[in-house]
Amino acid sequence: MSTIILEGRVVRAGEAEGEALVSPAPISFLGGVDPETGIILDPNHPLRGQCIADKILVFPHGKGSTVGSYTILRLARNGVAPRAMINAVSEAITAVGAIIADIPMVDLIDISQMHSGDWVHVKDGRVEIRAQTQAASADPAEQR
Repeated sequence: MSTIILEGRVVRAGEAEGEALVSPAPISFLGGVDPETGIILDPNHPLRGQCIADKILVFPHGKGSTVGSYTILRLARNGVAPRAMINAVSEAITAVGAIIADIPMVDLIDISQMHSGDWVHVKDGRVEIRAQTQAASADPAEQR
């Protein structure tokens, strides 16, 4: 397992650790994510049907209505928010949502360095990625 360390800009200070859920596409929180379950509902999104709860959510940036900020707050109040959010470049909707929901967030990060399933530790602007390898996910009997 290899480790990559990246430094970005703090949007919402804090510390969190968990499994990455990486999206190549922007996320619209209003209408695109169910605030009761944390499941991505957008039928055209590549992560449709996946749950963002307790993940380190990695995506290029948010999009859509400014009410998306309050959707992020609802996710947090319902216990189904991501542990942290990482963006390539944040915008006001996602940034305000992270701030009011008290979700650690960092941007100006090369998100191409992360893949779903990687273990990610966020502390303020520092992002540590423990990349999962094919061997780590293979059957242990095959590794002998």
